[in-house]
Amino acid sequence: MRLLFVCVGNSCRSQMAEAMARHLGHEAQSAGTHPAANVSEHALTVLESKGIETQHLKPKSIDGFKADDFDMVISMGCGVSCPSIRIDEDWELDDPVGQSLSVFQATAQEIERRLMLL
Repeated sequence: MRLLFVCVGNSCRSQMAEAMARHLGHEAQSAGTHPAANVSEHALTVLESKGIETQHLKPKSIDGFKADDFDMVISMGCGVSCPSIRIDEDWELDDPVGQSLSVFQATAQEIERRLMLL
C-alpha cells in the first residue's frame, strides 16, 4: 500500500509512521504543512530501539506531494487542514513534540497498532 502521513511539523508522528510503515513493507512518505528543521531525537530513538531504519528520514513539505500518488493519505492530528491535498483518514494523535521519551514510545505504539489495522 502507498501511504502518505501528514502533520504540521513532520518531525515526530508522521516521521515515525513513515518509517514504521516502510518497515512493515508499505511504500510510505510523510510531510508537514510547516516542516521543522529536523526529525525529533526522541522519534529517532524510538524507531532505532525497534530496529527500524532512520537514515532516510527528514522533514518535507506537503507541497511536494500529490494525493493521487498514494492509496491513502492519513493526517496524524492537530486539525491539519490541507486544502491542496485530500485527507482520507485522521488518526487524531496528540503531538508529542517537546515531551518525554515515554510519550514518544506511547505514540509509536499507537501508530503501530493503527498500521496493523490497515
